[in-house]
Amino acid sequence: MSGHQEELAALRAGREGDALVIGNEFSEVSVSKVHTRNGVRLLIESPKSGQWVSIDPLELESLTWQNEATFSAMVGRPFAPLFDQDAENGR
Repeated sequence: MSGHQEELAALRAGREGDALVIGNEFSEVSVSKVHTRNGVRLLIESPKSGQWVSIDPLELESLTWQNEATFSAMVGRPFAPLFDQDAENGR
């Protein structure tokens, strides 16, 4: 099992209750509250793509600071980061 898969398994082991599944004709995701050694996070999984992310409360709140253009830019670049990490690190 890869490190990425081990991390996901550990997050799933800390799940509280059942996952909430929401979807429409374009996408479906499951959202779970998980407990980690660093506190509570949300685990968001896309069963179709196999992609997942865990976010802490501040990261979740930061979504409320965004406007529609930010989300449009994210949706317009599926499976790619909005910002290049190397550029952010001055490389």
